Amino acid sequence: MKENCTLEQVIQVVKDASPLMVESFEIEEKIGGAVNLVTTSDNAVQKFLYEHLTALLPGSGFFGEEVVTPRTDAEYVWVVDPIDGTSNYARSDRDCAISVALKRDDELLMGVVYSPARGELYSAEKGKGAFLNGKKISVSKRTSREALLFTAMSIYYKEYAGLCAAVMEEGFRRFNDIRRYGSAAVEICQLARGYAEMYFELRLNAWDYAASMLILTEAGGYVSDHDGVQPSLTGSDMICCANSKENLSELLQIIKKHIVKLPYTKS
Repeated sequence: MKENCTLEQVIQVVKDASPLMVESFEIEEKIGGAVNLVTTSDNAVQKFLYEHLTALLPGSGFFGEEVVTPRTDAEYVWVVDPIDGTSNYARSDRDCAISVALKRDDELLMGVVYSPARGELYSAEKGKGAFLNGKKISVSKRTSREALLFTAMSIYYKEYAGLCAAVMEEGFRRFNDIRRYGSAAVEICQLARGYAEMYFELRLNAWDYAASMLILTEAGGYVSDHDGVQPSLTGSDMICCANSKENLSELLQIIKKHIVKLPYTKS
């Protein structure tokens, strides 16, 4: 990777952007209505990140949730969600975070997830481990019977509710319990720190999971799409995560039992 861009610099940019999350804001509805919100804070954070991250890597691309004209054809591309969990943020709930990943082609190089309200800054660099507030973290060793499963009903695609519910019900019967925070970035990082063991969502966008996916794998966890390979880093995909290969296999088995094929075309 280019020597003029370090993980420490990316962390500092994310920290410097975070005060924009706590200022007063206005709420707007995007396409899809009240379930899909954007705030003036989302736009302010993204503008700051765009200016400062692309300055770290001149010529780098940038795409994220609020980007109108993304650039994804560069060698290095920033994958950004300025506020993952906007609905929580708009209600003053703490489960929201800035999520920033850097990729080179289909390889994730860096990931930072920062939740100021939770006081949690997760970071990872490929091959160098995962960290929470500067301390190394790792996944738990719990079995599926002991596992907590993070999952949801695909809030932006309510036509998939029945499929999600079938996976949730069987997962609930097999595993210990289910959790839902409302921020994919925060939830996947909970696997990385050893709080939970599994995660499933039927459809997410790359900016929702790119950074936390690297953090989880660097913490010893596993991530796959419906076909058991790395999820898309440029579009939408199904996300399945676990603390071990065995738990990932069992979760995928349940998913494929109820969702034989994805009900949408991956982008």
